[in-house]
Amino acid sequence: MAPEPTALLVEVLVRVASITVFIALGVGLASVAVEFGAVEYIAGFARPLTQPANLPPEVGTAILATTASPTAGYGMLAEYREAGLLDDRATLVAVTMNTFFGFAQHIFTFYAPVLIPILGLRVGLMYVGARALISLAITATGVLAGALLLSERNVDTTVEADVDEAAAGAEADGGEVQDRRAKLRAAAESTVEKVRDIVPRLLVVYLVVATLVAYYAEFVTVLFGSPDALGIAGAVAPLTGALGLPSAAIPAVAVYAVDTTNGAIFVAPLIENGTFTARAAVATMLVGGIVSFAVSTFKRSIPFQYGIWGREFGSKVIVVNTVLKVVFIAVALVVLLAPSAV
Repeated sequence: MAPEPTALLVEVLVRVASITVFIALGVGLASVAVEFGAVEYIAGFARPLTQPANLPPEVGTAILATTASPTAGYGMLAEYREAGLLDDRATLVAVTMNTFFGFAQHIFTFYAPVLIPILGLRVGLMYVGARALISLAITATGVLAGALLLSERNVDTTVEADVDEAAAGAEADGGEVQDRRAKLRAAAESTVEKVRDIVPRLLVVYLVVATLVAYYAEFVTVLFGSPDALGIAGAVAPLTGALGLPSAAIPAVAVYAVDTTNGAIFVAPLIENGTFTARAAVATMLVGGIVSFAVSTFKRSIPFQYGIWGREFGSKVIVVNTVLKVVFIAVALVVLLAPSAV
């Protein structure tokens, strides 16, 4: 049953509010780091990645922040792009490099406490390990892309240099360097400006998407005459059949594509009764991950990425993320489903 309009509005407001907090945190951290020069010290931990990718050390701050909060990491990269430190190509490389660090955060918040206990230690570790290797491969692809495609033309280091020169000039003229309170005020003003720019877009797009998702059955029934006219199960049957997975993989993929936790709950007893081998179970969930991109892209990625970057660049981020994930999941499936593996 679709939720009441009031309940739907409250759900959207709560979701947008939580994202706004993390965006403000990320942008605020970036602003404070720039104002106080802390970026150079923090980014040193990520220098082994940023240096070969031809990215400035500031990007290392966003990479580390992504481990704690992917939303905060994205917010920091958006601030660097807005300031002109990174052009679009450099930002796409940085976003790609963020992938593994965003995944690492979910290990502690979801995979370890929720998914592994449901699937059992062996299958749970195999699945999380496969996802970790996929994310690591995407991050490595970002580093390689930066090494091959980026140069000084894609990064404007004078953005920070101009600030330093202005401060030096003030000292030479006998003026006082900006004190701590003024720096914090400048960082706060920058944060408020960025959040004020992002939140309205975020709210509008999330509200539209949440409405379409909540009333999906009604919309499909009106347009096609049946709520199951666009059923996921029918769409994935050819894919699971081509991969040689058991017929039980079809409903498993359908459930997993909509909700990861419910998908794991669905698969777990089929592992215990022997319907799935460990490899087949992991492969089924990875196929579910591919199918779920269609759902998650529409439900979460589009409103989030459009809210952060705007429609044009947000679309580029979504395409790059989706293509790389599908490609490396396909590679993982080839390895898992090699002859005699299942």
